[in-house]
Amino acid sequence: QVRPVESGGGLVQAGDSMRLSCAASGRLFSTYAMGWFRQAPGKEREFVAAIGEIPRDTDYEDSVKGRFTISRDNAKNTVYLQMNSLKPEDTAVYYCAARPRENGRQRWQYNYWGQGTEVTVSS
Repeated sequence: QVRPVESGGGLVQAGDSMRLSCAASGRLFSTYAMGWFRQAPGKEREFVAAIGEIPRDTDYEDSVKGRFTISRDNAKNTVYLQMNSLKPEDTAVYYCAARPRENGRQRWQYNYWGQGTEVTVSS
């Protein structure tokens, strides 16, 4: 079992950068794929990025490609989401999620979820 806990959210201006962290408890963290999702007010939770058990196996939603980078440090049981060139439309609560081995884009594919961290990008 993995318990994700997000941190690093806050208020930034458009064009700024921010790094989110997700620390996950559990001995088998390295065998889990980790995903980031976000939910803006009044909208459905949507896929942002994912990284598989194999770190080079990454996937991104089109609107964040080239701006966001997902990475993991298995020694620290942590996954990161580096967000650059932030836009007001990136404003949302960001959730970290875990599933065994392969990454995925669908919410139902993930077994474990964090409580979320809020990101607000002002224009």
